[in-house]
Amino acid sequence: MTSGHPPKTHILTVALEDYFQVGAFNRLIQQGQWYRFENRLEKNTHRLLELLKRHDLKATVFILGWIADKFPELVKLVVDHGHEVASKGYYHRGIKGMTPDEFKEDLIRSREAIESAGGQKVVGYRLADGWFTPEDVWAFDALAEVGYGYDSSIAPIGKNFTADPRDGVLRRHEGEHGGIWEVPVSTGNIAGIRVPVAGGNYLRQIPNWLVRRAVNRWTTRMDSPLVAYFHAWELDPDQPKITAGSRLTRLRHYRNLHKMEGYLEKLFGQYQFTSAADYLGLSTELTDRPVFRQRAEMPEEISSKETLSDTGLLTPITIVVPCYNEELILPYLANTLKSVEDKLGRTYRIDFALVDDGSSDRTWSGLQQTFGSIPNVSLYRHEKNQGVTAAIMTGLSRAKTEIVCSIDCDCTYDPHQLESMIPKLTPNVDLVTASPYHPEGAVRNVPEWRLKLSRGASWCYRRILRQKLHTYTSCFRVYRKSKTVATRLKYGNFLGIAELIGKMDLAGSIIVEQPAVLEVRMLGRSKMKTIRTIMGHLKLMACLLRHRLFDPKPTPSPGRPESPVSDSSSSEISGELAVNTTRNALEIAL
Repeated sequence: MTSGHPPKTHILTVALEDYFQVGAFNRLIQQGQWYRFENRLEKNTHRLLELLKRHDLKATVFILGWIADKFPELVKLVVDHGHEVASKGYYHRGIKGMTPDEFKEDLIRSREAIESAGGQKVVGYRLADGWFTPEDVWAFDALAEVGYGYDSSIAPIGKNFTADPRDGVLRRHEGEHGGIWEVPVSTGNIAGIRVPVAGGNYLRQIPNWLVRRAVNRWTTRMDSPLVAYFHAWELDPDQPKITAGSRLTRLRHYRNLHKMEGYLEKLFGQYQFTSAADYLGLSTELTDRPVFRQRAEMPEEISSKETLSDTGLLTPITIVVPCYNEELILPYLANTLKSVEDKLGRTYRIDFALVDDGSSDRTWSGLQQTFGSIPNVSLYRHEKNQGVTAAIMTGLSRAKTEIVCSIDCDCTYDPHQLESMIPKLTPNVDLVTASPYHPEGAVRNVPEWRLKLSRGASWCYRRILRQKLHTYTSCFRVYRKSKTVATRLKYGNFLGIAELIGKMDLAGSIIVEQPAVLEVRMLGRSKMKTIRTIMGHLKLMACLLRHRLFDPKPTPSPGRPESPVSDSSSSEISGELAVNTTRNALEIAL
């Protein structure tokens, strides 16, 4: 070792990232969606610093460059408490998707962001998503080339860096661009499996007595320091629960979060830790200390917006959001709607109508607390649960604008897509509906069984209704109010979504599809009762088919062309079609 620390001093590393920026959810949550989630980073940073202060420990805190740019005051706070700040890249990315040049650009960008925010030289790096493999050793030279002093992206697990015992301990790597220290996380054999002996997820998953025994074995037998790691979000057992992903993913992320701080207290009470830079004797002092930046605010658009509004150039619209037992998702919804208003507010004067559909949790009080003081937000409440369609119709009927949009409270369709949908509500169109099943649409991470049910229902509706759409069951729509409120509906629940489009279709309204992207729900669970909804769709199909067979063909509204997709008259639809459609619906749905 090159330092003068006692042999029993070890290295402590922490990843400062929020609960939605982690590897477990990387495939589910796009970086562009981060702004939607409730920010708990500040709270967890304070909790982390208090824990380290209680045990008089110094640590290396790996930080995303994105976080340094968005929350520079937190980086500065970590530095002011005497800890080392190091880079975890700019975004939460793995190395497999980057070329060497892209990797070096990411190293430089993240380092500049962290140094600018904290006023401390960045000398260390850890890969954000996954670990280096033997095929990634070129990255050591890239790190050395751009001036990093050490890397901590190796975990000798499975077949990765386990053949040579030296790969599992602190060692110096010499390459074309000079030397760099490699600080691998410490691993050991637990129950026949090589795992990190003091790693966050493993601390929570493996029985604690086994972990303590493995740590003791390392500290008594190895000359190299124990390298421990955990994540700041692991100190937060009350974080919002992301329900997307597999059971294994959720188990990995949430299991024993409530015990994590206690596990760390025991570890810190028994062993002495310091930062990687301190242990290696690497200076983190910047020669030219940058000026500390305040958190960047959203650019102001108020002056131009007020001018347009005053002259009447902004088109007025209303966005209706039905809410039922959604108290946990309200911060997510609020962040999303704020972003939508910032973007669409340059073209539209937006009112929001949020309808609590008889929630049994604290959704109503949450709506009042989150949105009650915002001038362009109206809140409505059903005393009893009536269903998502009833909630949309309540908001639609109360709207003061002719253009009314409805979105899902869980934002499984990105409401920013309204920017493309609203212009399609031309004078001869009464409804624009989002369509993930359109050839230009897309679906991400939604369970296959749900897709089959939804596509099957749409297949059946196409054989009954005049206009051949790809999707009939989406709640994400743009309505012409005067035409929509005149439609009498039997169903207030999910079935009403299809009933509304079906009755408007049979009444002669022109409906347009907009290709859209449908994401899996991130927080909370769907309220739809699957079997009940399937049977309800079959009844609704039979009802719509009777209308098509026996009601007279609708007369287009004045100034409107005939529906361009209707090529069959009522007389051409036989009883055989009705039988076949119902039978096919049962086969597809069930």
